[in-house]
Order: sequence, then C-alpha cells, then structure tokens
Amino acid sequence: MQYFVYIIATKVKNKTISYVGYTSNLSNRLNDHNRGKGAKFTRGKKWKIIFKKQYKTKVIAMKEEYKLKKNYLLRSKIKKKYFEKC
Repeated sequence: MQYFVYIIATKVKNKTISYVGYTSNLSNRLNDHNRGKGAKFTRGKKWKIIFKKQYKTKVIAMKEEYKLKKNYLLRSKIKKKYFEKC
C-alpha cells in the first residue's frame, strides 16, 4: 500500500495557514478536510494541496510527516513557492 505525506494550505485574512498530514488516500482525505470531517484545526476552511510525497510504508510516512510538521522553515518555503505560482 502507498502512503502520502501532504501539506494543505488556505488563506485566512491575508495570512496563509497550513496543515501537514499523512494518508493512504489523498483525494478522500482532502475531501474530508474540506467537508469539516478532518482534523479540528482544518474545519470550516477551503483547503488546497500544495505539497505531496509518496512513501512505501506507513511507518516511513509517519516519520516524514513528523519531520515536516516540526520544520517550519521548510513549510514556509513550500508555501511561498506554491503561492508565487498562483
């Protein structure tokens, strides 16, 4: 089975906020976030996937998700790169 680590982002009052997670079904997980069924932090907002990376095992995906959650500098670079394209 494949697993993804992802970053979703949205704009709130001219500020970009992001959320990092992992899943085995990326499209279903994004739908959950956008319907208010995801993490409490993500409820009530419209999210877009700005980063995703695939891993072979759940254990590796969980470790990489943890690293990405703690690495605020890398998350900021990814957000900046994505929103410069838009």
